[in-house]
Amino acid sequence: MSPADNEKLDQVFSAIREEAEKRRKAFREAPVPKIHIGMATCGIASGALETKKAFEETLAERNIEALIHPVGCIGHCYAEPVVIIDHPDSGFPPIFYHEVTAGKAKMLVKLFLEEGDPRFEHILGATVENDLIPSVMEFSRFNQEKRVVMEKCGYIDPEDIYDYIAEGGYSMLVKVLQLTPDKIIKEVRNSGLRGRGGAGFPTGKKWELAMHAEGQIKIVICNADEGDPGAYMDRTILESNPHQVLEGMAICAYAVGANKAVVYIRAEYPLAVKIVTKAIQQAKELGLLGKGILSSTFDLEIDVFRGSGAFVCGEETALIRSIEGYRGMPRHRPPYPVEKGLWGHPTVINNVKTLASVPPILENGATWFRGIGTENSPGTAIFSVVGNVVHAGLVEIPMGVTLRTLIFDICGGILNKKKFRAVQIGGPSGGCLPADLLDTPIDFDSLTEAGAMMGSGGMVVMDEDTCMVDVARYFLDFTQKESCGKCTFCRIGTHHLLRILERLTKGEGQDKDLEQLESLSEDIKTGSLCGLGKTAPNPALTSLKYFRDEYEAHVKEKRCPALMCRSLIAYYFDLDLCARGCDACATCCPVEAVFTTSNRKKGVDQELCVKCGECMVACPPEYDAVRKVSPSNLVPVVERAPEKK
Repeated sequence: MSPADNEKLDQVFSAIREEAEKRRKAFREAPVPKIHIGMATCGIASGALETKKAFEETLAERNIEALIHPVGCIGHCYAEPVVIIDHPDSGFPPIFYHEVTAGKAKMLVKLFLEEGDPRFEHILGATVENDLIPSVMEFSRFNQEKRVVMEKCGYIDPEDIYDYIAEGGYSMLVKVLQLTPDKIIKEVRNSGLRGRGGAGFPTGKKWELAMHAEGQIKIVICNADEGDPGAYMDRTILESNPHQVLEGMAICAYAVGANKAVVYIRAEYPLAVKIVTKAIQQAKELGLLGKGILSSTFDLEIDVFRGSGAFVCGEETALIRSIEGYRGMPRHRPPYPVEKGLWGHPTVINNVKTLASVPPILENGATWFRGIGTENSPGTAIFSVVGNVVHAGLVEIPMGVTLRTLIFDICGGILNKKKFRAVQIGGPSGGCLPADLLDTPIDFDSLTEAGAMMGSGGMVVMDEDTCMVDVARYFLDFTQKESCGKCTFCRIGTHHLLRILERLTKGEGQDKDLEQLESLSEDIKTGSLCGLGKTAPNPALTSLKYFRDEYEAHVKEKRCPALMCRSLIAYYFDLDLCARGCDACATCCPVEAVFTTSNRKKGVDQELCVKCGECMVACPPEYDAVRKVSPSNLVPVVERAPEKK
C-alpha cells in the first residue's frame, strides 16, 4: 500500500478506536457498581444464567442502579459461577466472589451494594480473621502464570467488539496491512511459535510454505475441533475472546495471500459457534472483515463450519475431508495441505491458540516472545487441568514450568489431601506420568522424551485411588471408538489392545498379555497412517512402563491394588461397627444384595452384589461400616437371619 493509502487506513481505524474508547470510558466512569459475571460454558453449567437473572431482578426490586457486564472465563473453573464487583463508593478494590449462586447474588445486592458490607466469607482468597481483600493478581492462578493468549479472557465482553478494540484489539491487523507479507512471516518465524494443536510444527515455516505455494486461491482454517476428554481450552478462548482469534486469522490470511477462511468448530460447542458467528458479523459491520478491509485492497471472508464431533477430524487432512462433505478420514501426505488442501487449494491450518498468539507476538516483537518459555519451545502453554486436583480450570504458563509447579503450586495439589498417583497429559493419545517425573519441564521435547506429548493441552490429574490399568483401558476405549477405520493397524490393532486391557481389569489376564501389549502397541505406532493411530497406544505403553507392578498384580494375583476394577473388588460389613437396625444400606441396594444377619446387623450376598458401591455411600459417617476389599480378603460369610413366618 502507498503512504496515502496507509494514512487513509489509519484514519478509518482511528474513528473505530475512538468510538471504542468512548464507550469504555463511559462504562468505567459511570458512578454505579459494575458487576462482571463469567458467562462461558463453565459458568453457565454452574448456574451463571440464574445468577445473572437474580442480580437483575434484585437490583430492580431494590431500585439500585448498577451495570452488569457479562464476560468470559477467567480460568477459575472450580469456583464458578464467579463474579467480580467493582463498587466505586465502597472504598474497596474490585472484589472477586466465588460460587455465586442466585441466593448469594440477592444477598450481595442487599448487603454489599445497598448496605456496604462486602461479606468477606464469600470472597475468593480472603479470610474473615484479617479482613484482607486480595487482588485477583495475587491468586496463584495468576501470580505464577504468564497470560498471552488468555490476557483478556474474563475481562471483556466476548459479544461486544468494542470491548476488544478498546483493549488494543485489531490494531495489529492495521499495522500488518501496511507491511509486506514476507516481513510478517519473518517476525512470526523469528518468534519460534510452534503449533499449539499438538504437533508443534513451526508456524512461520508453515506460513512461508503456503505463501510460496502455487495457486490463485489460498485458504486459512482455524482448527477448533477439540475432542480430547477433559480438554476445553479452545472452546473457552472462542467463548471468551473470539476477536483475537479472528484477528490472528486475518493476519495469517494477509501474509499467505488468502481471501477465504474457515473456523472449524465441533457442533457440541453451541455457545462457541454462536459467539464466533456474531463476532464475524460485528467485524464485517465495522469493515474489519469482508470486502476491502479498512478501505484497503485486502478482502477476507470467514465462515463457520460445524463439525459432527469425530475425534479424528482434529487431524488436518481428515478435517479438510469433513469440510468438503465427506466422511472425516485422514489421507496420505505428501502432498501436505499447504500444497494441496481444501478443494485442492493451498491451505494453512492452525489451532485456536496458535492464531490467538499472533497478535501479541506482532505487538511486542519476536524477541519478547522468545524471552518466554524455553529455547526450543518459546511462549506459553495453556492447559485445562482436571481430575483429582483442588483448583481445576484453565492455566496459561510459560513453557518450561514443571509439572510439580503446575499441579501443586498453581492448582493447589490433590483433592482431599490424598497422594498423587499420575498425570495423563496430551489427551487420550498422551502418556501417564508418575510422581518420579513431576519435575519434568512442560515443553514439546521434554514431554515427548518422558513418553507423553504436549497435545492440545488436556491434563488429567489422578490420585492414589486410581487404577492405571483401568485408565489405559478407558483411553483405549475412546481412541478405538474414534478410529476412522481406514488403517488395519489402527482399526484392528486398537481393538485387540482394548480386549487385552479389558481382560486384565476383569481378572482374566494371562502371563503373555503384558508382552503382547508392548509388541502390539509398537506395531500400531509403526503401521498407522495418522497421529490418532500412531499415538493411541501411548496410555498403555507409559502406564505399563511406569506402573508395571499394577499390571502384574492384575495378571498374577487377580487383584486390583487401587480397588477400582469392579470384577476384582468385593464389599462387606464390619460387624463391630455396623449399627443394629440401621437400614440405610439395604434400602439403597438396587439388587437387594444387602441382608440382615442373625444378630440384626448387615451382610452382603456376594452372588447378588453388582458392586455399585451404593451401600458404602449410604452408610452413615458415624458408623463407616462398609469395606471395599479384594475378594481374597473377604471376611467369613455371615448368615442371614431366619425369615419370619
